Amino acid sequence: MVNKVAIRRLPTGVPGLDDVLGGGLPEFSFNLIAGTPGAGKTTLAQQIMFALAAPDRRALYCTVLGEPSLKMLRYQQQFTFFDIGKVDDSIRFVNLAQQAREGGLGAVLKGIAEEVERESPAIVIVDSFRSIVQAPARPDAAPFELLDFVQELGLRLTGWEATTFLVGEYQPLECEDNPVFTVADGIYWLYQAVDRNSMVRKLQVIKCRGQAPIPGLHTFRITADGVQVFPRMILAPAAPQHAAPPAPGEGPGTGPASTGPATPPRLSTGNTRLDEMLGGGVPTGFSVLVAGPSGSGKTVLATEFISEGARRGEPGVIAVFEKRPSEYSQVVVRAFDGFVRSGRIGLVHTRPLDLSIDETLFELTTMIRTLDAKRVVIDSLSGFELALAPTFREEFRESLYRMVALLTGMGVTVLMTAELENNYTDLRFSPHGTAFLTDAIILQRYVELSGRLKRMLSVVKVRGSSHANELRLYDITDEGIVIGDVLDGYEGLLSGRPAAPGAASTPRRPRMRH
Repeated sequence: MVNKVAIRRLPTGVPGLDDVLGGGLPEFSFNLIAGTPGAGKTTLAQQIMFALAAPDRRALYCTVLGEPSLKMLRYQQQFTFFDIGKVDDSIRFVNLAQQAREGGLGAVLKGIAEEVERESPAIVIVDSFRSIVQAPARPDAAPFELLDFVQELGLRLTGWEATTFLVGEYQPLECEDNPVFTVADGIYWLYQAVDRNSMVRKLQVIKCRGQAPIPGLHTFRITADGVQVFPRMILAPAAPQHAAPPAPGEGPGTGPASTGPATPPRLSTGNTRLDEMLGGGVPTGFSVLVAGPSGSGKTVLATEFISEGARRGEPGVIAVFEKRPSEYSQVVVRAFDGFVRSGRIGLVHTRPLDLSIDETLFELTTMIRTLDAKRVVIDSLSGFELALAPTFREEFRESLYRMVALLTGMGVTVLMTAELENNYTDLRFSPHGTAFLTDAIILQRYVELSGRLKRMLSVVKVRGSSHANELRLYDITDEGIVIGDVLDGYEGLLSGRPAAPGAASTPRRPRMRH
């Protein structure tokens, strides 16, 4: 009978990587870190090593035909994870270049074995393993020398109870017939690609025995702190809804009438008249789109919404993509800046031009949990799309759907703004065809009346709820948005050519487009 053995998980010290792995690195595992030159393999391996190494958990870093240890240390010490106090105390660097040149795989294996027996390390890293596996290309090499070497190395290191990493430069197609990929317990593949002016790095856990890692490609960055992974967040399956069985003696047509699903509580937007137009405010957990042309007051409305939440004890988070945080509070209600300083509103201002959806979502969800936020504002979708790397713009619509679903699934109410061109021949409610992603839409427009440019607002939809359908003029004042009465006495307001009822010229009706 085989007893079940619990596998201990080790923290990697790489932000986000433990989440991708499903809880950490399996102890005593035999791993491969692969990728093209410059992808960050050595940095990832050393960051994990410095996080795990301790006096009672020593680490051995073997370089073969790659860069010398002294040169590697010179550059790696620029990262904040590098701890010079651990070098020669908890971490030992050795170079096996001479053994590889003179004795091939057998000599390298012997050299590793001698060092492991001398140091008894709990962590062993071989960099670059690719330079070792090129040795069998010699004419006198046995056909199965590489396979035997990999299997023997794996067995020995597992017997020594060491957590091992082989670091090597590989192309994706090389994994088809390479014995290293068969023997390894975990395979971590690093990619990098340049698209126009942006650099995008991605990590994929191709293999992880005994664990269920998050599938797919995960964006990561290399900063002064080392590698940071932004896990690809996916929707959790919804819990099945089971109806309660009827009470004894009750059945169809008996007992109290069903009241249906409970109506979620409403959140105030900070504008009493707009709350009335929405049917009592924004239902909790809804996603709201505020669409309109430049200067129509989208940011003011969004910030009134988030500030009202802070006043009511409902912390919020704003993700800004169009203005720097120092400029943001200068165009909105006076109280906003105070709420930010007091920590009732969190401000996310991420790096432009090469963002990914997952990186932004990671920043948002981290701050939501920190503040226990109830409201989120994204200002704006148009700026957000431009801030993404070109690679991610191609899948913006699908990624936006995933982001909205995850945020509302956390129970927060999301309000997004979007730049919308005033096209009076087409009545559009959102850019990118994203109107269907939202539960409510507030549309802002410009209209010319009596030789003056006026702002006009309407509520297009509130899912599952009645709402006002009239058009109202509004102004932006020092106090925020002031909504006027229903705009009566005109027809064709949405066409850009309004006229009084019964006028000789009938305005052309716009085509409806979602």
